[in-house]
Amino acid sequence: MIVGTRSIPMSEHTCRRTLNMSPTVKKIAMSGWSGLARRNARLIFRDRRDAGQVLAEELASYRGRDNLLVLGLARGGVPVGWEVASFLRAPLDVFLVRKLGVPQWRELAMGAIATGGGMVVNDNLVRNLGISDEQLQATIARETEELHRRESAYRGERAPVDISGNTVILVDDGIATGASMLAAVRAVRAANPAKVVVAVPVGPESACKQLGEEADDVVCATMPPGFEAVGQVFEDFHQVTDDEVRELLATPTV
Repeated sequence: MIVGTRSIPMSEHTCRRTLNMSPTVKKIAMSGWSGLARRNARLIFRDRRDAGQVLAEELASYRGRDNLLVLGLARGGVPVGWEVASFLRAPLDVFLVRKLGVPQWRELAMGAIATGGGMVVNDNLVRNLGISDEQLQATIARETEELHRRESAYRGERAPVDISGNTVILVDDGIATGASMLAAVRAVRAANPAKVVVAVPVGPESACKQLGEEADDVVCATMPPGFEAVGQVFEDFHQVTDDEVRELLATPTV
């Protein structure tokens, strides 16, 4: 769950949550709130490409639309995003988000930063763990440097695609706390898109629901009861390499 978060920088924004459902999805039980599709609570994917194909069908109502852009969160979201973009006949680009790990326990996220300056910090966690402002700023500086390095590695001299006026579908291989995706949503929103859609194969219902408060549409293919980790619904969940990301970005989707 995302609690006590703040965004730097981010203006106040209130959005309407809607659900764009394919005919197949319309037959599936909803979780009880607008903006979230649950296809199967116990779905298992072969790998990220398989997950992307399943997720693409959930997004079928966007297929063929003008001014549509798919952004895959690096690195794991790019293979999923490629399948989505190919099915929807939309261009694909990479979007960078870096987790802000707690000092001495970096797997635990105290926030996230994203391309374009979007940032989310879990104030409650920072306060409860006694993390100093100096420690927080040092983590932000380190992860910002790595974010810029990866942007250069993936794009080279190519500029990011223009987000303004587009319907942007943000794709990752799953969400856990939702902090990384929330940072991405806020960063994309600051670039004045027509609409922001979050699409993931798996995540806990609580995090998906909270993302629906800021995104215009949230589609999560499966929300397992007793969610523990994104990898629990994948047979193959190997770490995606930089070379894989570059290869996928170089492969046309339209």
